[in-house]
Formats: sequence, C-alpha cells, structure tokens
Amino acid sequence: MKSQNKYRKFQLQQQNIEALEKENTRFKRVYSEYENMSDELWNLENSNSNPVPDDFINAMMVQTSYLEEEIEDWLIQFNQNKSEVKS
Repeated sequence: MKSQNKYRKFQLQQQNIEALEKENTRFKRVYSEYENMSDELWNLENSNSNPVPDDFINAMMVQTSYLEEEIEDWLIQFNQNKSEVKS
C-alpha cells in the first residue's frame, strides 16, 4: 500500500481552487506547477530507483513551500472576497 502524498495539502479546498483557476490564469499556472512539483517530490522520496542527492530534494522542497505559500495567500484572499460578497 502506498502512503498518502503529504504534499497535497489543498485537497479540502478543491472547490475554491477550481474557481480561482477559472478566474486567474496566473493562479492556474502556479497551482499546476505546485501539483507537478509535489508529485515529483513525492515520487522521488518514495522511489526505489537510483538515489537522488539530498541537495536536489531540499531545493525542490523549498520551491514547493514557496508555491504553497503563494497558493495559501490566494486562497485567503479568495475566501475573504467570498465572505465580503455574502455580507
């Protein structure tokens, strides 16, 4: 049994992400890059093939965390705008 991909932290907000992807092409590119990098990072960490240097994995982890922060900022702003519209 494969373990859950720990880098997919936005699964519970998928509805908001889909709405943002429709509204904003830049968000769509950033989120797509995040998905690709998180999948690749998870594959590298769970692979039985040739080992990858720790420096490379650490660099991917840093980049993935930057993308996560940017996505989180967008989601916070999106949720704030959504709640302002309801008020």
